[in-house]
Amino acid sequence: MKERMYKFGNIAIAIVWMVNGLFCKLLNGVPRHELIVSRILGLTYASPLTRIIGFLEVLMAVWVLSGIKPRWCTLSQIVLVGVMNILEFFMARDLLLFGSLNIVIAAIFIILLYIHGYRLSVEK
Repeated sequence: MKERMYKFGNIAIAIVWMVNGLFCKLLNGVPRHELIVSRILGLTYASPLTRIIGFLEVLMAVWVLSGIKPRWCTLSQIVLVGVMNILEFFMARDLLLFGSLNIVIAAIFIILLYIHGYRLSVEK
């Protein structure tokens, strides 16, 4: 049962990264993401940087599904989600889908990542 929940969690987490990376950023399905990047990293290179971030998010989905070094993968996700959302909270709060509530949603996602990666993980 624990292994089944872990596999389901892997798929769910990978979907989050894939949707945000591929649809929202690479395919520009949510143009607001580029506005957030421009606010934080500058307007000059916002478009290519948004695509690079999207590509890296797709790679994160692949890493999650690969099962390679799952605890390092979990730690990387926790740090990335935390840093991204803190920066967005302070520098682009008005552009966020849920405004100030985004930081709460990110915290819940971080807790779920921790539970998945460190409590449900079958890695010894």
